[in-house]
Amino acid sequence: MPLDAAASLDTNLLLKALRPADRDLLRPHLEPVTYAKGATIFEAGAAVTHVTFPCDHAVATLLITTSDGRSAETATIGHEGAVGGVVSQGHVPASTHAVVQIAGPMLRIEAVILQDIKRHSPTVRDLFARYSDCLLAQVLQSSACNALHPIEQRCLRWLQTLHDRIGSPVLPITHELLAAMLGVQRTYLTRILRTLQDQGLIKVGRGRITVVDRQKMEAAACDCHARVREHYRTVLGAIYGEGGLERIEPHAARFTCTAAEPDGTARP
Repeated sequence: MPLDAAASLDTNLLLKALRPADRDLLRPHLEPVTYAKGATIFEAGAAVTHVTFPCDHAVATLLITTSDGRSAETATIGHEGAVGGVVSQGHVPASTHAVVQIAGPMLRIEAVILQDIKRHSPTVRDLFARYSDCLLAQVLQSSACNALHPIEQRCLRWLQTLHDRIGSPVLPITHELLAAMLGVQRTYLTRILRTLQDQGLIKVGRGRITVVDRQKMEAAACDCHARVREHYRTVLGAIYGEGGLERIEPHAARFTCTAAEPDGTARP
């Protein structure tokens, strides 16, 4: 099936980072998909059959929901990464609920097919191992932030994360959704947003939050977002620029994936 131009391999940084030969391995198996805002990619407890790659400005969120119905964000994933089955061989029950936060084009591949490709390509295997490490770092940092930092800083961390992934100061997010991401009541979040607006960091509108001063926002926030960003830069070679997530050129040393012979020796 021909790939939709809006969901091309070049609009997801993981896929864009692959060597041409490795891209050719994945290309025949990638399926363009479209999810509406709020749609479920997979539910907690369900078998994860596909790996989904958000493209362009599409964003997905991994949520944990407790038995009393409350939920909280554990990771936000945009065009820098992938959702579901990144490590497993597929059909492993999901531990989180993956929901589309910002609608947009996506690509997906069956998890078992990707696993087979990783077995045949050391460079694909290495790239996804690096990404898995970065995703885990984001989840762990988010957990620490939720436990240790006040709601104002947690809110700013989340807004920075979304700002980086869509590359626009206007974040199409409602109070209800943001409250769910942060695991707080909507009325409480409204007071927090009003405080941040009074500080000149954001502007709150109907169905959207606008980033007014990113530098002041970073100064007022905890360093959790910066730590995750630096880990991506170090491990995966991805950096955040003013227009969103950008990638270091593949020939950069810290992004180079070195293949190996069966005996473990490096191959150029």
